[in-house]
Amino acid sequence: MSVIRLKGQADRRLRAGHQWIYSNEVNTSETPLKQFTPGDQVVVETAQGKPLGIATINPNTLICGRLISRSTDTLLNKSTLVHRLKIALSLREMTYPAPYYRLVFGDSDGLSGLVVDRFADIIVVQISTAGMERVKSEIVEALQDVIKPTAILMKNDGKMRQIEGLETYVEEAFGTVPETVFLQENGVLFEAPVWDGQKTGWFYDHRENRKTMQGFCDGKRVLDVFSYVGGWGVQAASAGATDVTFIDASESALNYVNGNLKLNQYEGVSNLMHGDAFEAMSSLIEDKQRFDVVVMDPPAFIARRKDIKAGEGAYHRANQLAMRLVAKGGILVSASCSMHLETARLHDLVRSNSRQLERFSQLVYRGTQAPDHPVHPAIEETEYLKALFYRIHNNMGL
Repeated sequence: MSVIRLKGQADRRLRAGHQWIYSNEVNTSETPLKQFTPGDQVVVETAQGKPLGIATINPNTLICGRLISRSTDTLLNKSTLVHRLKIALSLREMTYPAPYYRLVFGDSDGLSGLVVDRFADIIVVQISTAGMERVKSEIVEALQDVIKPTAILMKNDGKMRQIEGLETYVEEAFGTVPETVFLQENGVLFEAPVWDGQKTGWFYDHRENRKTMQGFCDGKRVLDVFSYVGGWGVQAASAGATDVTFIDASESALNYVNGNLKLNQYEGVSNLMHGDAFEAMSSLIEDKQRFDVVVMDPPAFIARRKDIKAGEGAYHRANQLAMRLVAKGGILVSASCSMHLETARLHDLVRSNSRQLERFSQLVYRGTQAPDHPVHPAIEETEYLKALFYRIHNNMGL
């Protein structure tokens, strides 16, 4: 096989457990990156020529290499995919009684650039790297062997593909995939739009946080901001909330909210607000509306490091509006899926809002991503989700 040789000391992160190789870590005078085609598999060597394993290569990206194995005998092929899918499946099956979960979470399951979500017999796949794209047919075959699904959808329209120089597309790889799929989470039924929805159509990562949220909702009034198809609000309704308001910029998503409420035979009051979340919350404040539970789960306001300042401003403003809508003694759930926003910083933003609004806030629960989104201990990027639950009081003179 072809070889890439690292610069001196550039192997330290890999030896510590990381799986990524940056282009500035490669000794390009000895092993020029331009000789490779995106998706090639190569042997990775230290500066002294000692093999470290096999990686897929994309010479056109900052993260130019992704380690597949620490053995030079293991290639990324169907056999390796089947083996790692079985290991990933065993974790999910020991965790969840029903087949609704993220089956593969990229680096954390030893399959960098691959995400697989399972909706019973329907599988939705997202490929984000050239290396995984090269073995797309093997991925489909491996999934057929391990899961035996009735259909597989390739939802390859993510932003990462553009960085990797890959075309975007959404297509059936096997069988016939319906426009929407059914799933169950925390005992609540949902219908999710896998073809046209966000990401794979559903977000399993907040499963445990939503379960915690349910405990605060019986007999309460709930606001679900950035609701998408109602992951939080519909579960609040199923947990006994008497009045649930949903805010989302997508009219289509709100139509699914309505359908999911009916699917769970909700008989309480529901209010669907279509429009900009910031404007909608401001309108509710003007109308002097208050809610016992307010869930603030926005999209990633910080996609890249250069977005941190502007993104933190957006999180600050969103949480301030949300806090003003919390009834006395109510619960604010402040969530973030931005990897570049640390949990401590989100907590600090909420603290700042508490002081500005003269509220007394108490952190009562710290949530993170569900077990089907395991964290790789050497790759901090795999730990991205946070959900902080606060009880909010009017100023107590403190």
